[in-house]
Amino acid sequence: MSNFRFLPVCLASLFCLMFLPGMSQQKDACLWISVNLEKKLTPAWSLLFTEELRMNENITEVGEVFSDIGFEYRISKKWKAALFYRFSNQRRIDDSYKTKHRYYADLTYKEKIARFSIILRGRFQSQYSEINSSEEGHVPSNHLNGKITLKYNLNKKIKPYLASEFFFRLNKMVYGSFDQLRVTAGIEYSVNRRNQLDLFYRINKEYNVKSPETDFICGVSYYFIF
Repeated sequence: MSNFRFLPVCLASLFCLMFLPGMSQQKDACLWISVNLEKKLTPAWSLLFTEELRMNENITEVGEVFSDIGFEYRISKKWKAALFYRFSNQRRIDDSYKTKHRYYADLTYKEKIARFSIILRGRFQSQYSEINSSEEGHVPSNHLNGKITLKYNLNKKIKPYLASEFFFRLNKMVYGSFDQLRVTAGIEYSVNRRNQLDLFYRINKEYNVKSPETDFICGVSYYFIF
């Protein structure tokens, strides 16, 4: 338990990093909406599917639409592993859309301390953009992501949480490897055993890129487990 007592301080420090001065940043207000389905195949295996819509330009345009599908395996009560594929369409400046293919693998650890849950997730992702229309389309962009979540079990239905996610580029580096920090405050609400809502506010800030952007995101996710 003592290993995790400084986690709230770490999360608060990461929130403060969002407001440190840096390169000139573009700012945008966004809305993310997703529907998430989980099919329990066995006590250990689950099939997951997500459809997500991301609005940007002050919530006036569709910035990206993507679909995720993958499998999750529960190794033990504390450990889970997952493998996913994502197909997405992302808006260009000229209002056309480019296709992207992403493959990613997760390893998640969860520790419960009284009413608190601490969730640590590591992710490796590899993404291909415009495979058939770009000279570098067959060269993936690879990242390592780390995510820390602190969740509080207020009661059987409501769980507020804080989370921070950081991204490190493994190739195609121009300015540096650390290129994104994402912090989130949200509330999970369990309607019943099968239905759940997640309402959140998120700040996503880019670093070490040519035109860094800071996004202020309101989001809602719906989960159905069957």
